[in-house]
Amino acid sequence: MRTHTTTTRSTTRGTTTATGTTAAATAGIAAVRNLGILAHVDAGKTTVTERILYLTGTTHKRGEVHDGTTVTDFDPQERDRGITIFAAAVSCAWAGHRINLIDTPGHVDFADEVERSLRVLDGAVAVFDAVAGVEPQSESVWRQAERHGVPRIAFVNKLDRAGADLDAAVAAIRERLHPRPLAVHVPIGAEESFTGVVDLVGQRALTWDEDGTLHEGPVPASLEAVAAERRRALEEAVAELHPEALEEFCARATLGADTLTAALRDLTRTGEVVVVLCGSAYRNRGIEPLLDAAVAYLPSPLDVPPTRSADRAQQRDPDPEQPLTALAFKVTSAPTGRLTHLRLYAGTLHKGATVLDTATGRRERVARILTVLADRHTETDTARAGDIVAVVGPKHTRVGATLCDADHPIVLEAPVSAEPVVTVAVEARRAADTDKLAAALARLAEEDPSLRVATDPETGQRTLSGLGELHLEVAVEKVRRDAGVEAVVGRPRVALREALTEGVTGFTYRHAKQDGGAGQFAHLVLDVHPLPAGTEGEFAFTSTVTGGRVPREYVQAVEAGCRDALAEGPLGGHPVTGVAVTLTDGATHPKDSSELAFRTAARLGLREALRASRMHLLEPLAEVSVTVPEDALGTVLGDLAARRGHVRSTEPGHGATARVGALVPLAELFGYAGRLRGRTQGRGTFTTRPAGYAPAPTPAG
Repeated sequence: MRTHTTTTRSTTRGTTTATGTTAAATAGIAAVRNLGILAHVDAGKTTVTERILYLTGTTHKRGEVHDGTTVTDFDPQERDRGITIFAAAVSCAWAGHRINLIDTPGHVDFADEVERSLRVLDGAVAVFDAVAGVEPQSESVWRQAERHGVPRIAFVNKLDRAGADLDAAVAAIRERLHPRPLAVHVPIGAEESFTGVVDLVGQRALTWDEDGTLHEGPVPASLEAVAAERRRALEEAVAELHPEALEEFCARATLGADTLTAALRDLTRTGEVVVVLCGSAYRNRGIEPLLDAAVAYLPSPLDVPPTRSADRAQQRDPDPEQPLTALAFKVTSAPTGRLTHLRLYAGTLHKGATVLDTATGRRERVARILTVLADRHTETDTARAGDIVAVVGPKHTRVGATLCDADHPIVLEAPVSAEPVVTVAVEARRAADTDKLAAALARLAEEDPSLRVATDPETGQRTLSGLGELHLEVAVEKVRRDAGVEAVVGRPRVALREALTEGVTGFTYRHAKQDGGAGQFAHLVLDVHPLPAGTEGEFAFTSTVTGGRVPREYVQAVEAGCRDALAEGPLGGHPVTGVAVTLTDGATHPKDSSELAFRTAARLGLREALRASRMHLLEPLAEVSVTVPEDALGTVLGDLAARRGHVRSTEPGHGATARVGALVPLAELFGYAGRLRGRTQGRGTFTTRPAGYAPAPTPAG
C-alpha cells in the first residue's frame, strides 16, 4: 500500500528531484502520467478512453462500444457483451506529456483487475454518470483507489442525457464518497442542448460543434453571474485549504489562474480535494479539458513517494540510473507470445537484458520490450523508470513478482488478490480433452490470480472458483475460444457425510476364504455406536478382548480394516463420521488367520454392521458474514431464512450498513453472490468459512 504524503508543498508539486537523477531524466519522468480510468459499468469509461486516443492522434477513428470497434475492449467477449472485462493499457501523448492509461473494468466481478491496475498507477480519473450519480461499483473502485493512495479527479459524463444534473452528481460524490469535490466547470446548456462548459479556472467558455471541433471564447452573458459566483466559491474553498493561496487571497481578494491551478494540483495530490469536470464523451465534448486537468493536477512518478520493498527495508527512487526495479502486474497470452506487463519504478531495462525474478529466484531474459496499445504493440529497445510496458521472454514470472537487477535484489509488495466466493464444477465434454482442459484452466489461473482451480479430493471433481458467476462464465468461455475445449459446467457436488443415529451391539462377522492355497479366516464380534457428543475426531476404536483370543497384531489390523470401511457409507457411499467401534471378542485359525484376513474381516464386517444400524446424512455448513446496506437488511434476512440459514447475529457496520452472521448449508450458497448483489444493488458483500456438519433434511416421501 502507498500513502501519498509530502513534507513540503514544493515537493508535492514536483519541484524537487530524486537523488542522482539528471536534469534531462527528471524532465522526462516529470512528463509521464500513469493513470487509470475508473467507473461503474456503463458510466462511459471506455468511451472516454476512446475519445482520448482519438484526440491525441493515437487512433484515427472514434471507436464505439455499441459497434464493437473500441481499441481497449478488444477481446471478443468484451465486444459481444458490451462491457470491459480485462484491464487494457494504452499509451498516448498530450501537451508534451506521455500518458500511460489503463481502462479498467466496471463490473464488480472483475474488481481484481482494478486492484492490480491501481497497484501500479500514480493517478486516476473517476467517471460518473450525470443521471445516475454515484453508483455501487463507483463506490467500490473509489475505495480501492483510497486504499492504494491514488489521487483522483472526477469527470461527470453524459451531460447530454435527459435528467443530467452536474450539481446533483457533485452532491452525491460529497455525500457517498466523502471527499471535498470542487467543480471547475459550469455546463453551457442542459440535456440535449448541452454544448460546452465554462472553465472557472481559465474564466473562458469552451464549446464544441457537432463534429467535435473545440471553440474557445468569452463566458456567455447569460452565465456571467453564475460563473462569477462559482469562481468566487472555488477561490474561497481553495484558500481555506492551501496556505500559499490563502496568502494571495488575503492580499488581493482573488486568486490568479496560475495560483489556483498550482493549489488545486497540491490539494489533489494530497487527497484533500477532488477536482470535478464534466462533459459528454459520446458527443466528443469535454475531453480536451479533461486531458489538460490530468496533466495539470495528477502526479508524475516524481510526485509520489519512492517505492519501498515489502519489508520496508529498501527504497528505490524513480531514477533511470538506480538498479532496475519493476513489478509484474499482469500476465497475458498473445499471438506474439507470453506477455508480462511491468511497471518500472527505478532503473533502465534494455532489450536482451537478464533480470532476476525474486519470487522464483530464477534469472529471466527479456527478449523484447513492447509499448502497448491494448492488443497492439510497438517494439522498443529500452524502458525507463516511470514506464509501463510489456515484455516477451520471461517464462515463469507470475503476477505480483518483482523483476530487478540480479546484483541488487529487492522484493516489492505484490497486489493482493480477492478470495473467490463462487465455485462451479468444470469437466471436459469429451474425455480426450481432459488434459487439455486442465492445462487451459491452469493458464487462466496464472493470468488471473483471483481464479482458483482445484480438484476436490472427496468428489473427484475439478472446480473453478472466482469472484462471481459472470467472472466464471467469462473464464469458461475463454477456455472454449482460446483452447478449443468444450467444457461442461455444473454445480459441484456437496461433500456429504454419513453418521450413526443408533448402532448395534454384539454384531458377529465370520470371514472364511479357501481358494486352493493358504486360506483366510477371521472371526469378529463388534459393538458399533455413535461417538458421544463433544468427542473430538471422527472415529474411535477400542478392544476389550481378553485371553489372547485375538492377538495384538491382529487387533491393529482390525482397527485398520474399520478405517477402510468408513471411507464409504451405506446410504450413498459418503465417508462415515462419528463412529465408535469396540472389538469385544473373536477367534482365530492356527493356519489360515493373518493380519490380512482380520483387516478384510473388519472392513466387510463393519460395512454389514452399518447397514444394520440406523444412519443419517450430514451436510456441510458455512459460517457466513454478510455486510449489507441497512435499507436492504430485511430482504437479506428473509433470503437467508429461505436458504435454511440460522441467523446468529445482526449488528451495525460502518456507515449505513449492517453485518449479519449466519450458519447456512453450503449447498444453499451456490448462486448466492449473484442473488445478494441483485437484492442490494451491488452493494452487499459476504465472506464464508467452513463451520462443520449438521443433519441434512430427509427427502420427502
